[in-house]
Amino acid sequence: MSTITEIPLTPSLACRFTITLAGALYYMRLTYDIAQAGCWILDIGDADQTPLVAGIPLVSGVDLLAQYKYLGFGGALIVTTDRGAGEVPTFDSLGVTAHLYFVAA
Repeated sequence: MSTITEIPLTPSLACRFTITLAGALYYMRLTYDIAQAGCWILDIGDADQTPLVAGIPLVSGVDLLAQYKYLGFGGALIVTTDRGAGEVPTFDSLGVTAHLYFVAA
């Protein structure tokens, strides 16, 4: 049975925080890239803030960590929106109508 954890986020605010996922502590940074991508971007580091992956655009309906399985995150990161799969959370919808979940393997 998979454990699903919502990662609490606040709309309209770039944020940095640490979170325990699948028994490991990670540093996450979310920023909104209005200049180039027009979407929220996720960076993940280890507990010491050493970068592991950077520049992951938050798009719904896919496992954001699928291409990083070799790093052993122990699960999937999934974005959902009220608009459905393939949608991109807007600047003010993240944490309101768009949510980020970690699904432990």
